[in-house]
Amino acid sequence: MTLVPEILSAIEDDTHRSVGEAFAGVVSDYFLKTRTGEGPVSTPASPADLGRRFDEALPTGSRTIAEVLDRIERDVLPDCNRLTHPRSMGHQVSAPLAAAVWTEALTAALNQSGAVWEMSPVGTVVESQVIRWMCALAGYGAEAGGTFTSGGTEATFAGLLAARQVALPDAWKKGVGSNPPVVVCGEHAHYGVARAVGELGIGTENIVAVPSRDFRMDIRHLEETLDRLRAGGRAVMAVVATAGTTATGSFDDLEAIGTLCETRDIWLHVDGAHGASALLSPGHRHRMTGIGRARSIAWDPHKMMLMPLTASAVLVRREADLEAAFSQAAPYLFHAREGRNWDQGLRSFTCSRRIDALKVWVALQRYGADGLGALYDHLCANAAALHALVSARPDFVALHRPESNILCFRYTGDGSLDAPALDALNLRLREDYNRSGAGWITTTVLGGRRVLRATLMNPRTREADLRDVLDGLGQLGAGLAVIEN
Repeated sequence: MTLVPEILSAIEDDTHRSVGEAFAGVVSDYFLKTRTGEGPVSTPASPADLGRRFDEALPTGSRTIAEVLDRIERDVLPDCNRLTHPRSMGHQVSAPLAAAVWTEALTAALNQSGAVWEMSPVGTVVESQVIRWMCALAGYGAEAGGTFTSGGTEATFAGLLAARQVALPDAWKKGVGSNPPVVVCGEHAHYGVARAVGELGIGTENIVAVPSRDFRMDIRHLEETLDRLRAGGRAVMAVVATAGTTATGSFDDLEAIGTLCETRDIWLHVDGAHGASALLSPGHRHRMTGIGRARSIAWDPHKMMLMPLTASAVLVRREADLEAAFSQAAPYLFHAREGRNWDQGLRSFTCSRRIDALKVWVALQRYGADGLGALYDHLCANAAALHALVSARPDFVALHRPESNILCFRYTGDGSLDAPALDALNLRLREDYNRSGAGWITTTVLGGRRVLRATLMNPRTREADLRDVLDGLGQLGAGLAVIEN
């Protein structure tokens, strides 16, 4: 026990303002260096390189805060992906808003468990208020509700769990039986749909994928599919539409899909993890027309609302449907109350849960819904600008016109290489370009062909940065094409 006084003293020291300012200084310096484009976007280090750096014995003694911060600046920061760098155009992870970043420290200091009101009185109420705002934006009424989740995959899982509860009320106790229902989705649906269907016991063989047209679910094929399933005696548990596909950022026609589902009394879940934030956008809100017809919605503020990970939610038109899906007795936690129950654990997977809604609430207080909507429009405008730049070059071709902030394009060079050779070249091009540190993009497959993919998640990205990325890719591509030939 001789160490206890020493450690208690260290804990007291670490609560002083000077320590907080030291950590804040590291974060502020990181913001300053990366947002101006200083340094590489990513690291050339391999997992083995980093593994050797952190291959060390368990620390048994204490160090000073200065020593810990020095280690962070020496061994952690240099090889992290710099998402706030203006030429970071990779995955759907944001360059987070500063006010939301600072809120994370407050959230950790408060350490409220947001599953139960008595463990987080303000946190549960703030979460409910943010959920109400999101429901109102979606056009839901007073019976609507929802909860924050760990991400869009969990949100879609929860939405489909509620759909299963409506379709198979006894499934929680008895399982889905030998004749499970069908889930229908578009061919470009997020992998989380298949994961949810498998985990729910429905079985991935009972997913029916509808072909797309221009990367959006084909409505005629959807109607034919639903009619064919009904004629064959197959019950459809849910249709999953997508608002902002992962590959291209495309939006399904929610109005038309909603009509088909309503006339057949089928649960419609909209995976709006990426695109539901368009509801804040004056220029892109129309892409969400019909969203109010959905019975459940997945929405990730940590994507196009630029929150730090994680901030995600599932919304339901009737909150009672979500609560029924999680119906369990836990009298040591949940107590009967008059009116709406504020315990988020009644409609959530997790019991130990952060109050992630607080950073969304802070960001809305600081920047306003109109401000976040303007940022959404700005990111989409950057994608449109990139499309124009790609279309003006003879060595690239755009695969689609962007509906949001994502563009897929392909290096074609001088046209001397065939399609398989270009597939290999584009894959190598992305690897070499990212390794250079000059920028960061991703790659995917569209129509059986390997393509490059840029996701504009940083509002500080300028047209000059877009040009720099294309110029860098073009120069590398030309060199690789010479090798191929």
